[in-house]
Amino acid sequence: MTPCKIVLVDDHSLFRNGLRGLLERNGDCRVVGEAGSGEEFLSMLPGLEADVVFMDFSMPGIDGAQTTERALALRPELRFITLSMFGEESYYTRMVEAGARGFLLKDSQIDDVLEAIRSVMGGGSYFSPQLLVSLASHMHTRDDISDEPLSAREREILVLVCRGLSNQEIADELFISKRTVDKHRANILEKTGCKNTAALVVFAIRNGIVEI
Repeated sequence: MTPCKIVLVDDHSLFRNGLRGLLERNGDCRVVGEAGSGEEFLSMLPGLEADVVFMDFSMPGIDGAQTTERALALRPELRFITLSMFGEESYYTRMVEAGARGFLLKDSQIDDVLEAIRSVMGGGSYFSPQLLVSLASHMHTRDDISDEPLSAREREILVLVCRGLSNQEIADELFISKRTVDKHRANILEKTGCKNTAALVVFAIRNGIVEI
């Protein structure tokens, strides 16, 4: 299998070096680039062959959310995983809106990092359990969308989305077609007002559809 091509964007070179070493001990990963700022990463985009980008949020110059948004406008196929320090939960919503598919704390175990890579490469998402617990503890519960509530099937699919399953994996689990899942997922996004999977996870936690 072709190794996953990874780019590391973080202003701390020691952290990048450590993460690179951990990733490259795994034969399924190859670090193909590094950047110490958002501007440096954006300058690398033309001609860059990569699958996954690990993006720090707090950097000199433009932050991780701005960098992610600009990069996806040019390269929508890239999969971004946010790297966060514990206590930076306030950045979560901004990265969700920018298009990040995964969220990891910087002290995560390498197994969690590899699981995040597998999830986003498979079309799913990944959220550090510790981060979600912290997010949930700071959220105020709100009612579900009252004028157009989710159906039982939509809620079932939303739970599976929160588990990080891709549409095809959801279809296989529920014994329905991927096209049906695609339609349900589009309806869920419309009803909840969410833009992407990461936003759906926040919605599901806030409304008690999933438990952490």
